[in-house]
Amino acid sequence: MQEKRPTFFNSLSSQLLVLIILFVMMIEVLIYVPSLAEFRKDYLDRRLVMAQVAALSLEEVPGQAVSSMLEEELLSAAEIQAVIVIRDDSRQLILRGDMPSRLEAVYDLRNPTSWELVVDAFTVLGRGGTGSIQVEGKPLNTRHQSVLIVLREAPLFEAMVAFSKSILITSLVISLATAGLVFLSIMIFLVRPTKRITDNLTRFAAQPELERNTLKVSGRRNEIGLLEDQISHMQREIQKALQQKKHLTSLGLAVSKINHDLRNILATAQLSIDRLTSGKAKENQEQVMARLLRSVDRAVRLGERTLKYGKAEEPPPDKKTFLLAGLVAEVRESLRDGARGGPRWVVKIPKTLKVNADREQLFRVLLNLCGNAIEAMEGAGTLTIIGKADGKEHLIRVKDTGPGIPERLQESLFIPFAGSTKGSGYGLGLAIAQELVKAHNGEILLEKSGPTGSVFCICLPAKQPRKN
Repeated sequence: MQEKRPTFFNSLSSQLLVLIILFVMMIEVLIYVPSLAEFRKDYLDRRLVMAQVAALSLEEVPGQAVSSMLEEELLSAAEIQAVIVIRDDSRQLILRGDMPSRLEAVYDLRNPTSWELVVDAFTVLGRGGTGSIQVEGKPLNTRHQSVLIVLREAPLFEAMVAFSKSILITSLVISLATAGLVFLSIMIFLVRPTKRITDNLTRFAAQPELERNTLKVSGRRNEIGLLEDQISHMQREIQKALQQKKHLTSLGLAVSKINHDLRNILATAQLSIDRLTSGKAKENQEQVMARLLRSVDRAVRLGERTLKYGKAEEPPPDKKTFLLAGLVAEVRESLRDGARGGPRWVVKIPKTLKVNADREQLFRVLLNLCGNAIEAMEGAGTLTIIGKADGKEHLIRVKDTGPGIPERLQESLFIPFAGSTKGSGYGLGLAIAQELVKAHNGEILLEKSGPTGSVFCICLPAKQPRKN
């Protein structure tokens, strides 16, 4: 399974960071809406107060006679165009400047609702500050019923835009600062521990049998610590189960290998017994008994070595130098069944050719290869064994004239329980042969296979001469 690692932009930490910024901005929007409405109300209230102060000042002037210049200065200071005082249901124009031809809107700030303030504020932003408006407010002087002012909307619009920009900048700063602090906290207390657990699970999934891949608990007392404890416990239980499974698998493979080789070895013993009991043996009875004893001795040694090592792996080879032709003769004797029309044996091995190997293990290798070849040829055809020295290597080739090995099986020939070409076989012969040859630092391979037969080659290193 291909390991998938998230990038920063699709990681949990980046998603949390974006969500935090969005949530803070949403809260700031909820704060901004009433703040903008309150800002507009305060702005107009100040203009109402300034207008009334100007009106009260004029009322103290005899005859309210003021110069046009003073009147313009008062209107300019209050940023209004006119002041109207309502008294006893009558209106009195106190100050008047450049009056507009029409009003864009009329507002009453004496008892406005919060919703009205919000709607009016965004209406001002929507109009873009064009034209003039009329605002009515509560009077400072108890002699007045109310005060009306007329003012241009552009200064109010500009002030509201500046206020909105200030709120936006402040919101962004607060959002980023808050998101950064929360992000850092989440990284330390949540994301980093989660990533540590995730990385450990990835390593454990790849190699669950290794002790170092077990999660080391941090000792936290929160939910992360509880999760670590449970995962670590689960991993140890899985490792125990895998060890038991591995042990049972190894034991099963060892038994299967013993059964496979013992069957070949004891077949020779059974053949020798049959020859002795039938009285049809052409050889001297002593030779038949010697062959029988060698077969029984091989079977006993195979069982002893397996019990000694207690696993499926073969023991290290006990290498000695011996004549290859003599070993091949023993293999031939072990596989002879006396049937008419049996396979013809052709042995092309120099009588002086010696190999440096474990004699019993190489015997099992050749017994498996030759036995498979005889079964493939169904008791007919020609079995050829060729041996030669090639530089620092000894090459042993086993050729048959069988139907060949199907291509679909050639890749799994040396895999236990997968390389059998016979429905009744277990696919262990070639797997055993390969394991034994590899233990000699050698190699076994299928050189070719087709309708005319198959050729297996065993390559063994020659014994290196000792240096003086």
